[in-house]
Amino acid sequence: MKLRAKYAAIWSVVAAMLALSSALPSAYGLEFPMTTSIELEIDTKALSANQIPAFTAAALYGSIDLAETPIGAIFSSEMALVSSMSLQVEMARTIEGAKTVALNILTQEYGMNQAQFECLDKLFTRESHWNYKARNPRTGAHGIPQALPAERMEIIADDWRHNPVTQIRWGLRYITIRYETPCKAWSKFQRSNYY
Repeated sequence: MKLRAKYAAIWSVVAAMLALSSALPSAYGLEFPMTTSIELEIDTKALSANQIPAFTAAALYGSIDLAETPIGAIFSSEMALVSSMSLQVEMARTIEGAKTVALNILTQEYGMNQAQFECLDKLFTRESHWNYKARNPRTGAHGIPQALPAERMEIIADDWRHNPVTQIRWGLRYITIRYETPCKAWSKFQRSNYY
């Protein structure tokens, strides 16, 4: 009986997420034509990095013991996560919002400091001016970090064309794997005009 309840809970969550994704396609940063729209009035300058929800890998990809968790609690926590992710994506569509999101990810998930963010700011400003739509027509480099080839960002998510948070996350992952820190990547950029 416990196994049957677990499967029922899993299918309930799947059905709820399918309904949510069809009702709010912009929650994942996708841009589909819609007959209705939701406008968020956010004063991004008034928000500090501490007021933006942090999305660690554990929060995004963590597991929930469905047999022990009430259905309502799962649905509300999933709704809250999707809502917070949507807020973060919409905020990152502006230059200041993208910088705030990047600072938050850099400090909370990578444990780096303000000096590292300043190097990241210089690097991404030179590459794309923090424009998630930036595309180099000659090379095909795309997004805030100017990934080349752009499809490399699929390792984070397949919405890399329109989601600035996906681009920031990929850029930070690339920098930490290849150079360890944004300041080392900035030093490489200053020597070679690429990183």
